[in-house]
Amino acid sequence: MKKSEVTSRRAASAASIVLRSESSSKTAKSAAGSALSQRKAPGKVTSTMAATAASKTLHSSASSKKAKTSAGSALTQKPKK
Repeated sequence: MKKSEVTSRRAASAASIVLRSESSSKTAKSAAGSALSQRKAPGKVTSTMAATAASKTLHSSASSKKAKTSAGSALTQKPKK
C-alpha cells in the first residue's frame, strides 16, 4: 500500500506567506496554492500544471526560500508515472 503524502505545517506556512506576498510570481503562487490545498488531504495530488509551476519556481534564482519550500512540497505530491 502506498503511503499518502500531505503538506507539512512548515511548508503550509511558507505557502501561505507566498500566496499573500505581492512580490511572489504567478508560478510561485500556483505551486504554493497546490501545496496548501494538500495540507490535510492525503488523497489529493499535484496536477501537471502545478508541478510545472513548482519546477520553474525551484529552478528560478529569483524565487524566495519560502517559495521554494512550498514548491518542493507540491512536487513531492506529484504521482509517479
